[in-house]
Amino acid sequence: MITDSDRTRFGRKKGHRIHSGALLIDAWHTGTVRLTFLLAAAALLYAQDPVFRTGVSLVRVDVQVMSPAGIVEGLHAEDFIVKDNGQPQPVRYCSQDEDPLDLLLLFDISESMRPSIRRVAASARTALSELRKGDRIAVADFNTDSYLMAPFNDNLEEAAGTVARVVDLRFGGGTHILSAVNDAAKYFARNSDPHRRRAILVFTDDEGQFSMREKSVVDRMWQSDVLLCGLIIRSHGENAIVSPLPGPNYETILGVVEKTGGETVDADDPGHAFREMLRRMRKRYSLYYEPPQGKPGSARKVDVELSPAAKLKYPATQVLARKGYFLPSPGQ
Repeated sequence: MITDSDRTRFGRKKGHRIHSGALLIDAWHTGTVRLTFLLAAAALLYAQDPVFRTGVSLVRVDVQVMSPAGIVEGLHAEDFIVKDNGQPQPVRYCSQDEDPLDLLLLFDISESMRPSIRRVAASARTALSELRKGDRIAVADFNTDSYLMAPFNDNLEEAAGTVARVVDLRFGGGTHILSAVNDAAKYFARNSDPHRRRAILVFTDDEGQFSMREKSVVDRMWQSDVLLCGLIIRSHGENAIVSPLPGPNYETILGVVEKTGGETVDADDPGHAFREMLRRMRKRYSLYYEPPQGKPGSARKVDVELSPAAKLKYPATQVLARKGYFLPSPGQ
C-alpha cells in the first residue's frame, strides 16, 4: 500500500497533507509564464521562416482538428483563421506533432474509481507508446487532496511503472476535482519548460464536490498555458444514463476542458480510450501568431476555425482550441 508519506503534496514538503477545499489561490510563482509568449521560439523558427526575428513574442495556440473519419492531418498555416479579441491575426507558423509534450496524468482515487483505474494501469505501457522520445510524463492522484507520485520524467518506461502503482494507493474519500486541476496547473508553472506543449489528462467519474470556482481554475490554466482533457469513467454500468450533477455543491471538469481547448471521452473501455486520447493529444497543431497590443495582464479572447477552403476539403470538422489567454505583465 502506498501511503501519503510516499507521495508529495503539490508544491509542498513531502508528506504534508493539506485540505484542498480552500478558495484561496497562492500568489503566482515568479517564473510563471502567463501564456507561451516564446521569445526563444522566434529564434528557433527563424531558420524555417524568414518572417521571424530574434526577440519577437509569439502566442501559441494548441489546436485539434477532427473529422468524422478521425484526426485531420497535413494542414498548414493558411488553413486556419485565428481571431484575437475578434480581430483576424496572421498565423506565422504552424506545426503538427513536432513540439515536445509535458503531460501530467491525474488519477481520481475516490473509492468508486478503483476497478476502472486497474484497467487503465494495466494498459499504461501500450498507451504511452503513442508518445515520442523527448516527451515527459508526471503522475499525480487526488481525492479531497492532491499528491504528486512522480515528477516530470522523459523515461516512458519508468512513467508506465508509476502508473501501474496507482492501484496500490489507498482509494477513498471525496472528489475535489477542480482544486486538483488547479494544483496541477501550478505545478506546471513551476516545473515545466515553457517551450513545450503542456497538458493534463485526468481519469475520473467527474462527480465532484465543490472545491473552488471554475473561473479561478480557467484563469490559472490560461496563465500556465495548460490544456485539460479527461477520460470520464462511470461506475454505473455501461448502459446507465447519468444525469448532470445538480446544485452549487457539485463540480465537473467540463467547463474547464472546453475553455482550455481540450476534450472528454466517455471511456467504456478505459485502456483503449487512454491510448486513443494520447494519440489525439500528440497529433494536435501548434499555431503561432504575434499578439496585438493590449493592457499587460489583461485577458484576451481567442477563436480558431478552418479557412473556407479547408472547410470545403474537410466538411463537418470539429476544431478545439483554447478560448483565451492573458497578456504578460512587465517582467514576465
